[in-house]
Amino acid sequence: MGLKDKKQIHKNKHFIVSFLHALNGILILIKDERNFRFHLFSSLIVIIISFCLHIDLNEWLWILLALFLVILSETVNTIVETVVDLFVGDKYNNLAKKAKDVAAGSVLIASLFSILIGLIIFLPIILQKLN
Repeated sequence: MGLKDKKQIHKNKHFIVSFLHALNGILILIKDERNFRFHLFSSLIVIIISFCLHIDLNEWLWILLALFLVILSETVNTIVETVVDLFVGDKYNNLAKKAKDVAAGSVLIASLFSILIGLIIFLPIILQKLN
């Protein structure tokens, strides 16, 4: 990279610069990753339901843990997919497929955990309100 293209090649020297890069990363996820947007939308729905059902502090902690695990696993999945694509390009590679499948599997595991937590917390509340 030449100096005239003004691409950053050194470590950030200021916190605000690091923060802006991190914020840019989140914006890239929102803009480019359909599944990330789906998980954000689902999280918003779960948060609204949690408010409506007046869950307690302990339940909030479990719900937030589950939501953040899904969001974080989707983020790591995107990182893995991007790095694998960087190395293999358009060529098929068994190890690349394995890495991508395992990363996607982690999102599935986190999502199933999230659903289980939601059922454990919301189902008794909903059943109680129906009786």
